[in-house]
Amino acid sequence: MSKTWKIAGINFDHFHIGDLLRQTFDHPNAEIVGICDEDPSRMEEAIENFSIPAGQVFTDIDECMKATDPDLVIICASTARHAEYVEKLAPYGKHLFVEKPFADNLEGADRMLAAIQEGQQLIINWPLRWYPSHATAFRLIHEGRIGTVREVHFYDGNRGPLAHGADKTVLEVTAERKAESWFYKKSEGGGSLLDYLGYGTTLAAWYNGGVIPTEVTTITGGDPSLEVDEHSITICRYADGTLSKFETKWGTFSDPWTHQPQPKCGFNIVGTEGTIASYDLEPSIRIQTRDKPEGEEIPSDDLQHPFHAPIPYVLHCLENNLPIDGPLSPETSRIGQLVVDAAFKSAEIKSTVTI
Repeated sequence: MSKTWKIAGINFDHFHIGDLLRQTFDHPNAEIVGICDEDPSRMEEAIENFSIPAGQVFTDIDECMKATDPDLVIICASTARHAEYVEKLAPYGKHLFVEKPFADNLEGADRMLAAIQEGQQLIINWPLRWYPSHATAFRLIHEGRIGTVREVHFYDGNRGPLAHGADKTVLEVTAERKAESWFYKKSEGGGSLLDYLGYGTTLAAWYNGGVIPTEVTTITGGDPSLEVDEHSITICRYADGTLSKFETKWGTFSDPWTHQPQPKCGFNIVGTEGTIASYDLEPSIRIQTRDKPEGEEIPSDDLQHPFHAPIPYVLHCLENNLPIDGPLSPETSRIGQLVVDAAFKSAEIKSTVTI
């Protein structure tokens, strides 16, 4: 790379902003040129961690964009505000990197797509895409090791969105923090379903070649005193009669990045010629094939720069005029959002939704 990429981080609703700014800070050909949030206190940790000077800290988006002229903007707003932020930033013509999920509904996702100009990239980041186990599962599927994918079963979550911060620091969860957090507000796109279901449905579209289900049935649960769900189970029926299940959970016994809870977080994928079990961050995946029905353990791929993390990958693609593919592409993410939208409606009306 010969170019130094200028990157701005806007809105600190989602704590993943700290992880993405760290990847920028550590990249040899990228620099943080500005950060922006309406609440200055939310930027204090990033200012300290990355030695960001006062002249590059803003509370007004337009001032930030005009003063820093970034090449890429990282957006970590609450889910319900993704469309608002993309529509506000798109006229500047810069590439926009939105932390998952795509949006709070399909209408919002389509507003985001409509706002993007020619030559401008809209990128939706799904952190599970960068887990070596799940990337290895895709490689084996792409190589035809299990034939055509027919079922994708997903279970994932964590102890709760307030139990950890940037860099996975452990935090105390209190009733007061829940009351203040957008994660627990329906109007802001909170809840485990909107937080985690898109992971499963978007990576499922990556694994199965973009096949869309015909019917979606979802139920939700959790603390009845909350206005959002903490647990959801979605069943998808496909045109060939197969079923897949997607389950999200806030309140797993442990976080999968420290100790895998039971049930394990990750994917079970069934193909016409075999199966794959791929769990979050595990050092190996398990595959069954016709030749080895007893199964075998395959080490998770050692993902190398720039294919190991979102910021290096995106900058590599932009530098070399390559398409953003897989779950980060709007095309694949829109399929995931379509299913999430149907699931959300199904849970509300307590009935199956036809796509």
